[in-house]
Parts: sequence; structure tokens; C-alpha cells
Amino acid sequence: MQALRKINNNVVICTDKAGRELIAMGKGLGFGELPRTVGLEEIERTFYDVNSRYLEVIQELPPDVLNFAAGLIDIARNELPCELSPNAAFTLADHIAFALKRARQGLHVRMPLAYDVQQMYPDEYRIGMYALKRIRKEYRIGLPKEEAIGIAMNLINARSSSGREMDSGEADIYAEMLEDITELVENEFHIIVERESFNYSRYATHLQYLFERVHNHKEINSDNLQLYDSLREEFPDVAACVEKISSHMGKKWGCVLSEEEKLYLILHVNRICIKEGL
Repeated sequence: MQALRKINNNVVICTDKAGRELIAMGKGLGFGELPRTVGLEEIERTFYDVNSRYLEVIQELPPDVLNFAAGLIDIARNELPCELSPNAAFTLADHIAFALKRARQGLHVRMPLAYDVQQMYPDEYRIGMYALKRIRKEYRIGLPKEEAIGIAMNLINARSSSGREMDSGEADIYAEMLEDITELVENEFHIIVERESFNYSRYATHLQYLFERVHNHKEINSDNLQLYDSLREEFPDVAACVEKISSHMGKKWGCVLSEEEKLYLILHVNRICIKEGL
């Protein structure tokens, strides 16, 4: 196998004997001059058909978390009656890394729709609960039970054919609002949001779900109001930006965002601002 380009010290872009491009993971694969030939004994995992936008997040992921998440995806592929995206290991690793960071900082975000996910997606929820046990053993961190919902939702979103098809009119309306909000964030914080990045993809996915809930008149409600007040004090500029987003959506769509929705917007807008160099 030919290693072509380094992503980080343990992950490289390779081509196999058939000329197919893939991502290879193994201890120290990124060291030394490239391109070079690597033996199969040096490679711990391979990933084919990965979207190039995920290369950015791989650079930042702790290797142990990526390896841990890839192992969970291997289990999920055996347990679930559906195909999972080639990018599933990277999105799950990013989710778990963020959950671990929140836990170490003492931030506890209650997951909405817990009962619905548990009832509608029992297999994904079961894997989420299994993941919490493994995380406790591997990282000596006890994540709250609600995090099983977050992991289950990650698996649901990773289904290759998940989600309903939107008609073109609805898709255009959502795309226009997404761009409006992104431009508002850019203007507010004087940054450029890279539309092809993984961080943007994650942020855009959250907003798409928000748009779905708004149009279906569904609200998320949980016991996060104390955390909302805390984050609003910790990130006043982001909270003010979210209020402008809420006002803009209200003017264009006639909707009112709950404090719960604003909480999640603060989290996602803050993440994309940090990643884009604010």
C-alpha cells in the first residue's frame, strides 16, 4: 500500500493495489517522508469512500477516541439492519470527544426526545448504552445516561438512507435560511465560515433539524434552563447573536424559538466560531 499524504502522526491517505484511495490508521504512519510504501502489518484500520470534508476533523481527533469510535461502528454495523455511512466513525468520534470534554468541564446537557428515541430506535439506544459502559471502563469517566441518546442519534444520522426526502421548494427555503443565519454569524463575529468544512456540516445538520421542528411545530423541552442561563452569561456575544438569529427566523417564518432551542444554537454557533478562528 502506498502512503501519499499525512493527515496526522497516526493517519495517512493511501492508495491500495487497485488504485483506490483510502484513509489508513496506525501508530506512527504519518512519520517519515511521504510518499512511501507501508506494510499491512503497520495498518490498524482502513476507511474507504470518506468525504474529503472529514479530513479536517480527523486532524483534531485524539487517536484513542477515533479508534474507540471505529470499534463501536464495527459493532453497530453487525447489530443494525441498515448500511452506515463511510464517515460514521469520524462523526461518532467527534461526538464522543465533545461529550468527554463537556464531562471534564462539568457541563451536563440533557438530551431532548429521549423517550421517543428509546421507543423508536431501540437497537441504536441499546448500542448507546453499551457505549457508555465502554467509555466508563476506557476513560474512567461516567457520562450521564442521556448521552446514550446522543450516541443513538449519531447512529441514526449515519444511516446511508436516513431521513425523508424534501421537495425542492422546501429544500430551497431551508437552504436560504441556512445561508441567512451563516452570513449573520459571519457578520457578527467578522469571520469566514468555510462551507466545505466538517464543522460547517455538523452545524448545518443541527440547523436542518431545527428547521424541521419549526415547520412541524415541534418543540424540544427538557431541564436545561439553568445551563441556558449559565451559557448565556459565559458567552454573551454568542447569546446575543442567537437572539438575532431567533429574531430573523421570527420575521421570515413567524416562529418563536424556545430557550431550549436557543441553548443548542449557542452550543453550535460557539463551536463553529471557535473552529473558524474567533
